[in-house]
Amino acid sequence: MSPAASPAALLRALPLAALLLLSPARAVRQARRPNVVLILTDDQDVCLGGMTPLKKTNALIAQMGITFVNAYVPSALCCPSRASILTGKYPHNHHVVNNTLEGNCSSKLWQKIQEPYTFPALLKAMCGYQTFFAGKYLNEYGAEDAGGVGHVPPGWSFWYALEKNSKYYNYTLSVNGKARRHGENYSVDYLTDVLANMSLDFLEYKSNFEPFFMMIATPAPHSPWTPAPQYTKSFQNVSAPRNSNFNIHGKNKHWLIRQAKTPMSNSSIQFLDDAYRKRWQTLLSVDDLIEKLVKKLEVDGELDNTYIFYTSDNGFHTGQFSLPIDKRQLYEFDIKVPLLVRGPGIKPNQTNKMLVANIDLGPTILDIAGYDLNKTQMDGMSLLPLLRGDKNVTWRSDFLVEYQGEGYNGSDPTCPGLGPGVTHCFPDCVCEDSYNNTYACVRTLSASWDLQYCEFDDREVFVEVYNLTADPHQINNIAKTIDQEILEKMNYRLMMLQSCSGATCRTPGVFDPG
Repeated sequence: MSPAASPAALLRALPLAALLLLSPARAVRQARRPNVVLILTDDQDVCLGGMTPLKKTNALIAQMGITFVNAYVPSALCCPSRASILTGKYPHNHHVVNNTLEGNCSSKLWQKIQEPYTFPALLKAMCGYQTFFAGKYLNEYGAEDAGGVGHVPPGWSFWYALEKNSKYYNYTLSVNGKARRHGENYSVDYLTDVLANMSLDFLEYKSNFEPFFMMIATPAPHSPWTPAPQYTKSFQNVSAPRNSNFNIHGKNKHWLIRQAKTPMSNSSIQFLDDAYRKRWQTLLSVDDLIEKLVKKLEVDGELDNTYIFYTSDNGFHTGQFSLPIDKRQLYEFDIKVPLLVRGPGIKPNQTNKMLVANIDLGPTILDIAGYDLNKTQMDGMSLLPLLRGDKNVTWRSDFLVEYQGEGYNGSDPTCPGLGPGVTHCFPDCVCEDSYNNTYACVRTLSASWDLQYCEFDDREVFVEVYNLTADPHQINNIAKTIDQEILEKMNYRLMMLQSCSGATCRTPGVFDPG
């Protein structure tokens, strides 16, 4: 029997192509599950031109993949929406109802009940992914009453989270549980660029033997709308869109909308135009981040095996129904968001009109990782069949929107005449929220209907209904004129969705075939 050949001799006998295939990093990379990158912006609308400044993002993600033109959030506010992304659940199931600790935003209860079961926790524990977070997590993250920045949620291998709400300078990051303070030097402190650099460092030094998940949550375009110095002169001639619901009285709407002063003062219009322009300026740094990230993935040979998702936590308004600036309302401009995806098996330059929501992101990413979705309690659906272009996919025709208003017992000091319960008031006493700005809606989109049905939890039990086929800007509330049978069906469907959990949130809607 001849002696066994040495490993070195065996390798010398192999051609170069075979050696390359045997390279551990390359072999593992080819065999392993796809990587996933999720970019989450803060308060970026899609209805009012929010994607317009992002030329590179459009070229590198939208044109190379799929754009969902009917993507929504179940709650038009940062913390409830982000909790829905992380858990795949509607707010009534994750119990984060607003941006306060009392509203369960990053509270100890959230940390105990929901955080262990977020999709990143499952990716890391059950699917063997290395996970990276950088940016804004939840608005009350880092609060002393909930563990401070020393709290690192389960599921994150690398954790670079912003303390509290979006800022661009003078902020604190939790770096794997240790506080790191940043100042106001553009070259080392501008948060969007810091997130870009941290992301590139992760890609440079990560393990090549495990798939990775990255979540990058930018401050842009949230207030205080501080652009990078090189972009402060951009879009000088841009102003907020003057569409048909701009600066008009919200007649036949909930009292909070009716209280807005029409026409708006010149100072309010100037303020919102300035905010609109600065929002666009801050997004140019996000566009740069996307370009750097995609280039790095390409250079590293990872791009073809990586899904990239781009979305926002909620929309925004600038002057619609004479409300200066904010989100929180039930209308399209606040609940509709961008959603772009590129990745393995996704054909370029597609648009998809299916009704999708951010509760679908968790199930989709777990599905990509090969996790059995039946083991989760998630309310959303995997988008993977839509991303792959599967034929005859059965899909939802409606989803739930819900919000619990923020308000205080005392009067707003700037507007004492309005009485208690209002909040987020502007100098001319137009308030963007109140404790009874509490509502739930069914948003329906089917072959024959494009409807929104909403009920308020207030003394009026106020109802708003819109036919978006005839009235895309939601000017005319048709609650008193729509067919009574449709009204009753929508009311019943709303009650059902408000109590749904998991699979019962995915039952056929009012206008589904059959």
